[in-house]
Amino acid sequence: MNMRHHLWISGILTFLLFSPAPGLVRSVPGASPMTEDDLQAQTKAVSQTLRCAVCQSESVWESGAELAVQMREIIRERLIKGETPDEIRAYFVSRYGDFILLKPRTFGLNWLLWAGPFVMLLIGMILLALNIRKWTVLTAASPSPAESPEISEEERRRIEQEIHSFKN
Repeated sequence: MNMRHHLWISGILTFLLFSPAPGLVRSVPGASPMTEDDLQAQTKAVSQTLRCAVCQSESVWESGAELAVQMREIIRERLIKGETPDEIRAYFVSRYGDFILLKPRTFGLNWLLWAGPFVMLLIGMILLALNIRKWTVLTAASPSPAESPEISEEERRRIEQEIHSFKN
């Protein structure tokens, strides 16, 4: 047997020894093995909660950007190692900040992001109600056209003169 065949056979044996069984993915020792379908589903679930840093309007799962592909691979590798989805998200937050999360966390100043629009809507509704009340009170207090006082002949001529001066 020549050297080339010996290397080829040792390569095959090494591959068979260190490759997982078909349909199974290696996981943490002592943990139940995860099937490829389970791994894919978990990768998808975590990827859909993270924003693509390139596209920014798409999740890591939806994006076709090279960075998103790399992020999906990192998620997959970390799931294989046995990390939880929360630990994986925490890893990405530590690298990219809260921006990477598609759904911002609700603590600290982030409450302004969640509650701000509703508070502004409530303030707007209160101001609108107060203005409507004021307008209705003013409308009710103003005299009707039938009750308005008649203008004198002199006032009528003055109005007509003003109108004619604008036309010329």
